[in-house]
Amino acid sequence: MKLFGVTGWKNNGKTGLMERLVAEFCARGLTVSTLKHAHHATDVDQPGTDSFRHRAAGAAEVVLASPNRVAIMQELRGAEEPSLTELLARMRPVDLILIEGFKRELHPKIEAHRAEAGKPLIALDDPTIRAVASDVALDLDRPVFDLEDTQGIADFIAAELSL
Repeated sequence: MKLFGVTGWKNNGKTGLMERLVAEFCARGLTVSTLKHAHHATDVDQPGTDSFRHRAAGAAEVVLASPNRVAIMQELRGAEEPSLTELLARMRPVDLILIEGFKRELHPKIEAHRAEAGKPLIALDDPTIRAVASDVALDLDRPVFDLEDTQGIADFIAAELSL
């Protein structure tokens, strides 16, 4: 499986870029999965549902299956967060996995950057960032794309990964 990441600081356009890239690559006929890291506590389940009640009762893993989707919720219960490698090993094979976050991992990435967010560029000190998608012109030693140039960014990623 081919991997490419979208990284950057909070409120710099990562999720919007991910969403557009998934749609673009799917339109090109590729199978795409995503993996997103969250630094905050998150729960995809809702209090009161049967699956929530199963987890609250102590289940280590709850699989929720329906005709439309399958959700697997695994409770860490104090165990260490799985590594990127461990998480990727759990995923079904696809043409491309787009990874949001995991900025310190070694896979190739594009950095989403918005000037108004006022955060420094990660790319300046990180060679795993192959390009930057920004809302302002930047003078860098790697390609810079307009943050909204989804097709150009997708073309770059496809070339980088030989897709």
